Amino acid sequence: MKNIKTIVTLCVGFWAVTACDSEDLNLKNPNDYSVPTYYQNTAELLAGTNAIYATIQSSQMYAREFWFLHDLRGDDNKSGGGQLELPRAALLNGTNNADNAVATAVWKGSYTAILRANTVIERGAETPDISDADRKTLIGEAKFARGWMFFELGSLWGGVPLATKVATDFNEGFPKATQEAVLNQAITDLSEAAEALPLASNTAIKGRFSKGAALAMLGRVYMYTGQYGLAKDAFDAIVDSKEYKLIDQYDENFQEENEFNDESILEIGYANAGGFDWGGTGNGTNEQAVRTQEYSHIGWRNLIPSNALLNDFERVSKGDAKNDPRFAMSFYKTGDLFNNGTEVVPPAQGETTTFEGETTEISWRKYSLMYKENPGGFKTGGINMRVIRYAEVLLNLAECELEAGDPARAITLMNQIRSRASVNMPGYPTAAYPVNSEQQIMKAIMHEKRVELSSEQVRNRDILRWRKEGKFTVEPLANFEQKLLVLPIPQSEIDNNPALTQADQNPGY
Repeated sequence: MKNIKTIVTLCVGFWAVTACDSEDLNLKNPNDYSVPTYYQNTAELLAGTNAIYATIQSSQMYAREFWFLHDLRGDDNKSGGGQLELPRAALLNGTNNADNAVATAVWKGSYTAILRANTVIERGAETPDISDADRKTLIGEAKFARGWMFFELGSLWGGVPLATKVATDFNEGFPKATQEAVLNQAITDLSEAAEALPLASNTAIKGRFSKGAALAMLGRVYMYTGQYGLAKDAFDAIVDSKEYKLIDQYDENFQEENEFNDESILEIGYANAGGFDWGGTGNGTNEQAVRTQEYSHIGWRNLIPSNALLNDFERVSKGDAKNDPRFAMSFYKTGDLFNNGTEVVPPAQGETTTFEGETTEISWRKYSLMYKENPGGFKTGGINMRVIRYAEVLLNLAECELEAGDPARAITLMNQIRSRASVNMPGYPTAAYPVNSEQQIMKAIMHEKRVELSSEQVRNRDILRWRKEGKFTVEPLANFEQKLLVLPIPQSEIDNNPALTQADQNPGY
């Protein structure tokens, strides 16, 4: 089994409960575990840290709902047809409410990871039988996870409960903090994680959170909060580390045989072992993700690429120098070859797409097992989900350089992406994308980032950020209204958190 894919399935969660005053009932079973007594050595703190990974790996998060939530709120996708479930269609159409099952799952998964991270941070400081190096690394991993989750919550929901400690009883709740406070906590946690964690080449096992992952996530938060100078510093540190590089073959980034490659900064591990846990809490064993089934041409095909995305790729028919090879490496259309070139892609269920004068079925190739097999009926898979690639770091850095007044380096960084051996697109400037002004360079960055990182859960937050900064000339979401800037706080949270009331709900919901 592949590296981190083994350890993330471990899940340890302990709750201390007191109930009676009677001395006779206070007798303790020496074989029982509780939080105060469990974390006594390296192995136990490691198990607690592995439980954080298990949560992020679960179907509430990266095995299913996390990428759905981001993709449904952006403009890279459209409905694949009537098979798209109602809670997902509501997010796509902007009609979701506080009971939306997809958003609620990600909320719960995020706070479960935060609870487990808080436990490791608190108990790890007191664990007696552990080396200083191991203590520093494991607490650093927990701080990375907590900072990452607060970034997700703060950017998706705005102000949320800022739980930075383990609740002491079931009646304790955390009040709603401002979005600024939540994002500042993410910055603090990720900064401390970057100081504590080793470089990827020095991690104990591939897939553990690393300094590069912390810096890359920190850079994302800084960009989201408009602090481009600090984001530039974080991304420059990644480049200067020489830990990462673009791999030659673009589509290998989404295949099972090329996981944890030189371009991967953060990815969530899966394997062709065990099965898929629909329960999705991270308390059981989940070894697989369902992305290949949800998006594949031969599969449920719940989401398919939008026309706006397809039209953003440079094509001969649009008068540019050549077709962008990333188009064929990102999508399948009826009549293409698949399964190592041995079969022809058949017609698919659901919606057709009219593209370049032809009406056909176009579906996602990224993360689909169809590149190497015919999945036939229902099929989950062991392809790792890539969270941050080095390509994103270079494109983020290009935007930071433009903000810092160095357009030449911004163009150079974008051209590094285009010169990847399997892409080999003409460098900027091009006929379609001249780069003679700041506005033109920004348009090229938006284009390059979209086609390079399509449906990799980046576009949604870019839209939020660029809209806020006035960088769009046309609103990208047809159904946009102000309340959709953030998601509604799940009603279950308002009902069960004693520190929240209905007045804490986000406006418009």
